[in-house]
Amino acid sequence: MTAETMVQEEAQKVEVVVEEGKVVEENVEAKESMEESKPTKTVEKCSSYKEESNFLSDLKEFEKKALIEFRSKVEEAVLGNTLFEKKEEETKKVETLPEGGEESSEKVVKEEEEKRVEEVEEKDLSLWGVSLLPSKGNEGVDVVLLKFLRAREFKVNEAFEMLKKTLKWRKEMKIDSVLEEDFGSDLASAAYMNGVDREGHPVCYNIYSVFDGEEIYQKTFGTEEKRKEFLRWRCSVMEKWIQKLNLKPGGVSSLLQINDLKNSPGPSKKELRIATKQTVTMLQDNYPELVAKNIFINVPFWYYALNALLSPFLTQRTKSKFVVARPAKVTETLIKYIPIEEIPVNYGGFKRENDSEFFGQDASVSELFLKAGSTATIEIPALEVGNTLCWDLAVLGWEVSYKEEFVPNDDGSYTVIVQKGKKIGSQEGPIRNTFKNNEPGKVILTINNSSNKKKRVLYRYKTNKSLP
Repeated sequence: MTAETMVQEEAQKVEVVVEEGKVVEENVEAKESMEESKPTKTVEKCSSYKEESNFLSDLKEFEKKALIEFRSKVEEAVLGNTLFEKKEEETKKVETLPEGGEESSEKVVKEEEEKRVEEVEEKDLSLWGVSLLPSKGNEGVDVVLLKFLRAREFKVNEAFEMLKKTLKWRKEMKIDSVLEEDFGSDLASAAYMNGVDREGHPVCYNIYSVFDGEEIYQKTFGTEEKRKEFLRWRCSVMEKWIQKLNLKPGGVSSLLQINDLKNSPGPSKKELRIATKQTVTMLQDNYPELVAKNIFINVPFWYYALNALLSPFLTQRTKSKFVVARPAKVTETLIKYIPIEEIPVNYGGFKRENDSEFFGQDASVSELFLKAGSTATIEIPALEVGNTLCWDLAVLGWEVSYKEEFVPNDDGSYTVIVQKGKKIGSQEGPIRNTFKNNEPGKVILTINNSSNKKKRVLYRYKTNKSLP
């Protein structure tokens, strides 16, 4: 893809040509002023975002020692059937038959058989599809154990207790069968997975506006029983998402979670406060280190009050993964973690449902930084007659003037206005447009930044050749 980008600033005119990933600058005198305006493939990312290594060789010495000790404790507990605490009456031997004759005797025999089956299952215990018996050599066992260790700052005894409580909770709640249950379609749009981030983490969206209507709110949170059903549904969502992870050293073993609070019921709703606290506690206690970042977007003013209420129940490690973005900063925040081509169009990205225009190399995005008080033009060549050009463009924070026009190569032809010049506000979504040329020329996209802030422009385009 070849693009010509011209930036005029003050009395200088500079042309930057991007060819096959190379940037060539013309007019050396303007080089210094172009530093913030030239196209680039570099994208701003969060430096502390990279997932921690699960390879034993990459661990610090105290971490290796803790992991080896943790392995040993788990191995001993699994082989000794001590991961689950037995009730006192279950550990006593039945010396005499209870009253009730043959029927009661058969009941005792059946219960003893069930206990033996449970003991066999414990020796083949697994979590998220990974065997917890280290001696079995499953390469994912260290990944799983490290999640519990990191959640408890590599304190082996605390991590072991956490693992035991998680396994007990899963057994009592029958979590391994939760994916087989039907929760209906009411909450289908409340949580879904869409694309991956810059590090390959699956991106999962929680949409709280689903609960804004009184009917669905009462149906979901109205009673304690309904809140229990909601928690079970939330478990099923998490279990389904975990299936997309690669719980092996070097694999992507955590999710990126986006929580959209736009039009969400507020904390004045008592039932929601209860359900939120229960959900946060459940996920923190039983799904450790499975979320790489928790990004809250479209955050209303009441979020900070709710966060203050929940904060005492959160570990410092959990809180360190929170990222908060007000409505005006949604796209700017998401793009630090997710490529714009993977961000849905309703969040300011280029990703459209069932989009067949951009894929493969066509989907790659270029960008430029536009200094305050300057103008940039992006030129899309249209040398062959009858082709259809398609482009996506977004300016983070917008507040710029924008126009599109087709300029023929023939000086005797007229310029065609594709999009009249207009002022674009800060809440504007990305622009997609198309143009079919009837003569050779070029489409010119013009962005005028009259504000006092630097602007970031992202764009891509392709040419759909006409069929013979």
